[in-house]
Amino acid sequence: MQNERKPLYMQIQQYFKDLILSGKLREADKIPSEKELMEQFDVSRITVANALIQLAKEGWIYRIPGRGSFVSEQIGDLLSHQHQQESAARLLPEGSGISFPQAGAGHVAHGDRSLVMPGQNEVPPGSMTIGLVMPLLVDYFAIRLLQGINSVIENSPYNLQIVLTYNSIDREKAAIQDLIRKGAAGLIIFPSDAEMYNEDILSLKMQGFPFVLIDRYLPGVATNVARSDGMVGGQLAVDYLWGLGHRDIAICSDSPLPTITVEDRINGYMEAMKQKEAMINPALILTDFAVDYSEIDKKHPLYRFIKNQIATAYITLNGRLGLHIYSICKELGLRVPEDVSILTFDDPSPGLHEWGYFSHISQSEMEMGEAATQILIDMLENGNSREQGYTKVILEPKLIESQSTGPLRR
Repeated sequence: MQNERKPLYMQIQQYFKDLILSGKLREADKIPSEKELMEQFDVSRITVANALIQLAKEGWIYRIPGRGSFVSEQIGDLLSHQHQQESAARLLPEGSGISFPQAGAGHVAHGDRSLVMPGQNEVPPGSMTIGLVMPLLVDYFAIRLLQGINSVIENSPYNLQIVLTYNSIDREKAAIQDLIRKGAAGLIIFPSDAEMYNEDILSLKMQGFPFVLIDRYLPGVATNVARSDGMVGGQLAVDYLWGLGHRDIAICSDSPLPTITVEDRINGYMEAMKQKEAMINPALILTDFAVDYSEIDKKHPLYRFIKNQIATAYITLNGRLGLHIYSICKELGLRVPEDVSILTFDDPSPGLHEWGYFSHISQSEMEMGEAATQILIDMLENGNSREQGYTKVILEPKLIESQSTGPLRR
């Protein structure tokens, strides 16, 4: 790559933009893997990740965990929009101060809709069962999500049938097929942690069967969905801890699987660090291991990381992991928050009191459950027609400050 003043990740971005503009890369073409790009441009993984994140934010590509990056299916619209902007800009007097928003940037608004494919499967007449397919019920996030779903169901004529998949794609497929075979009117699906999509979900979309995704979405694939904005949540977490004086901020997951939820939150973390012109330390992004919650393993890399006090603050991608890190700190004699601050995604406490112990990023899971269920019932009551379109409800994360975080004291 040429030695230009422009940052390396921006040079990589421009390289792919030029390929797309010249027609050498077309709609749905696959972008080389991160490893291949690291070798091609002789750069770090963080540099490649930054380039791909920006291309995805601007609408040039979309990313599917476990499959890779692809040229956007709407690339023609993006290029047309850019051409219109450039043509309009040329007509403006120089120094007019008028600018145009970048196509593909920003967030999907509440209630955004696009056309639905016509359905082939008909719901059995009189069916009054809604199926809920979800991985596990092991934390208060899942329980509060279920409470939100139930609050709508109990005031409707529908019944709820819950099937747990235990984070298995095979069980998820079987659950979907079994619920449909038993006559479910529609489905609410919390996708499993996996490197690849469940193809049965894509089949539901193609056949026009009524369903809503909850908490997670399929990048590049339009569906009905209710979720929180993970990227904004990651930025919010970093901004808060940075304001407390922390600079060595770790972000950690309990699964090595590259799920879209994990990716969005880490992208938010990286974006916030970039905005602060801080070096992104790959050693502080802890996503390459699984966690056994049944014990504290002193040989586990997370235990050694905490023991060596490499970070002064931790962002955990779920509440259960925050509790586990708290237990490790306690065993090591580290005080929370005097020595280590812990900020979790979701409240790991029951929420019986106004404030729990842990500072956390709230995803408004009860509201999320209510929204997903209402979308589905509206579809069932009003007909799952072409004109109805897809509904996306994207909730803004909220920071709840409590006792597990504090100012840097070193």
